[in-house]
Amino acid sequence: MFDNFTFENPQFFWLLLLLPIAAVWYFWKRNKQRAEVRISSIKGFKVKQSILPTLRHSLFVLRLLALALMIVAMARPRTTNVSSKTSSTQGIDIVLAIDVSASMLARDLQPNRLEALKEVAGEFIKGRPGDRIGLVEYAGESFTKSPITSDKTIVLSALADTEFNTVLENGTAIGMGLSTAVNRLKDSKAKSKVIILLTDGVNNAGFIDPKIASELAVEYKIKVYTIGLGSNGVALTPVGILPNGQFQYGNQKVEIDEKLLQDIANTTGGKYFRATNNEKLEEIYKEIDSLEKTDIEEFKFYNYADEYRPLLLIAGLLLLLEFLLRSTIFKGFV
Repeated sequence: MFDNFTFENPQFFWLLLLLPIAAVWYFWKRNKQRAEVRISSIKGFKVKQSILPTLRHSLFVLRLLALALMIVAMARPRTTNVSSKTSSTQGIDIVLAIDVSASMLARDLQPNRLEALKEVAGEFIKGRPGDRIGLVEYAGESFTKSPITSDKTIVLSALADTEFNTVLENGTAIGMGLSTAVNRLKDSKAKSKVIILLTDGVNNAGFIDPKIASELAVEYKIKVYTIGLGSNGVALTPVGILPNGQFQYGNQKVEIDEKLLQDIANTTGGKYFRATNNEKLEEIYKEIDSLEKTDIEEFKFYNYADEYRPLLLIAGLLLLLEFLLRSTIFKGFV
């Protein structure tokens, strides 16, 4: 209730210590100021009891209360209404480069590698409200699925539509996927530029060497986090297409060029991760999220309202009441 209630000049509260001293002085001095008449007997006087002599001390109480309220008013009580506004002082531009080759349909992650990635990447995108994000797909070649934008609805829609198709030449062109992502970021004015490149295989297609692409990233001051996706050993992977158009699955050895991915990450100042299951993939994106934090600047606006006027008004009314009582009812007792 009083969280937003403050006093601008609290040092005036020391004056409240004078009030008990004034009370002691009043009751000690009051008896000495009363006139006394000494007579041998009051039998000849008709005595009528009255409560007014006792109530006359209420005049002093009213004066003390008025003084106390004036001291509190001098301390300048006020209420504070705080409103805040946040803004990003260092937005990050991020491009997700996703391998969409047929091997991404392998079922060592549930329900498959690509769907598991889409779920985790979607949560990552939702958790970056202050950043711009783009999406690049690659297999044997690459293209931009979504340009860098702050509209997360567009990126999430593009991510939901990401799937294996026969439009792209099959294979894994890591160099081309990385170079396309670099091309999306090279003209960015953001203070921090990041690529998250994910693959589940080795570079076996495309005409751009991944090392050259990583050198381009360094030239444009782009940091690359690489993720190798796939379990250790073998995994159920598409090996052919049945007459009904469905994929035929078979156990295939999981081969990821981890040395290449480590070299790309090290060259660009990023970090390499290996995701062998759904939980590990989720942990990796959470770690990248924590490593690439956007600085948020908070502006606070304070609206002050002085509350001393009601106190002075009440103090004035108490003094007026004390004056009226002293001039009327208690006129013969003070």
